[in-house]
Amino acid sequence: MYVPPLPSDAGGREDAAAGEQPRVYQVWRGSNEFFLQGRFIFGPDVRSVFLTMFLIIAPVVTFCVFVGRHLMNEFPDHSGISVMVVAVVFTIYDLMLLLLTSGRDPGIIPRNTHPPEPEAIDGINDIGGQTPQQFRLPRTKEVVVNGISVRIKYCDTCMLYRPPRCSHCSICNNCVERFDHHCPWVGQCIGLRNYRFFYMFVFSTTLLCLYVFAFCWVYVIKIKDAEHLSIWKAMLKTPASIVLIIYCFLCVWFVGGLSVFHFYLTSTNQTTYENFRYRYDRRANPYNRGILNNFLEIFCTTIPPSKNNFRARVTVEQGLQQSRVQSRGFMSPNMGKPVGDLEMGRKPVAWDEPRTAADISDLEASLGGMFDEKQGRIAHASPDLSRDDLSAEFMEGRAGMHSRQSSWVHRTGTSDSVDSIAVQMATAEANGGNHVAMRSTR
Repeated sequence: MYVPPLPSDAGGREDAAAGEQPRVYQVWRGSNEFFLQGRFIFGPDVRSVFLTMFLIIAPVVTFCVFVGRHLMNEFPDHSGISVMVVAVVFTIYDLMLLLLTSGRDPGIIPRNTHPPEPEAIDGINDIGGQTPQQFRLPRTKEVVVNGISVRIKYCDTCMLYRPPRCSHCSICNNCVERFDHHCPWVGQCIGLRNYRFFYMFVFSTTLLCLYVFAFCWVYVIKIKDAEHLSIWKAMLKTPASIVLIIYCFLCVWFVGGLSVFHFYLTSTNQTTYENFRYRYDRRANPYNRGILNNFLEIFCTTIPPSKNNFRARVTVEQGLQQSRVQSRGFMSPNMGKPVGDLEMGRKPVAWDEPRTAADISDLEASLGGMFDEKQGRIAHASPDLSRDDLSAEFMEGRAGMHSRQSSWVHRTGTSDSVDSIAVQMATAEANGGNHVAMRSTR
């Protein structure tokens, strides 16, 4: 059941005080972190970005202070200053690519407010023998991509069939288009909308390491020739160069290896996830369009706009649709099975464990919100509001708002049977309340 929580930032409190709906990023169901009121979206491990920035900035500052500053006068016509300028500019460029990778929507697919309409009947109601009782969505579907059949899976969390090349990230808790992997160094998923910047960041970091590595050796050789020393004694004259040479040598194996690996993936139009799971060397790759076209697709095509407007206001219709998520007669394809994102290595859990916890939390949250029909928005009730304080008229009004059912429920007639059950439960509760009142008067 959808009930917007109280905003945590100052802007959200002002919106709540003004009686306005919260923004999408304030009620986001994923594990993402937002900054500047939803303008930047990061993963839950956003703190790792600061570590990555430190690992880039610290050696460059050391290079400029202990190496580049001395090389400024070692070249004719003051051309040595370009060594410092290139290092600083290239570092700023590298950090910009890091922020473009980690601070943007990687291609998150918005969650459905209700499951898709089922295609198969799982059981038949014994009463009457005609009314369908439950529906089970198929676990997978087959779609054709470039003449090759591709299997897509149903996501229980997002309540949608994942498009081809889409996967659910268990860290960010979102379905991401063209999911490559979740990178802990940038604190973000790598997908359709930021893979280009991720590869440019890794490749530029490799070039920066090679640049610092090379000019540290240039400085050592300059000392060797100027003082007529051996290479080892010249290195002892500049310990900062030794540290930077070792540091860059180790880093270039990591970022350089990533650059080569993703160069191979780009040339064959694969993702990291597909390469480790599907192994296209054993079967045809439906996305491979040739080396040149693969590179053009990654680096020269227009990046599609985000499907999420994180700064938009949550509408009343969205709130009501969220409250209808518990569809009548619907069965998940994982009903009764241990589920979890096995593709992402998450521990399987019983199907009803997360749902039960979610239902309890939704029920508790629903008691904290009331629907203001006059103003046309969801208003927060007092924290002291208890279940006993809710009048029968209010509960009937809330039930009336959720009376509209999906088209497949109307076709099957399941809503009538469920409504009759709800009436019987309400009558039983009323009779129980009368018995309690009579006992108290005695």
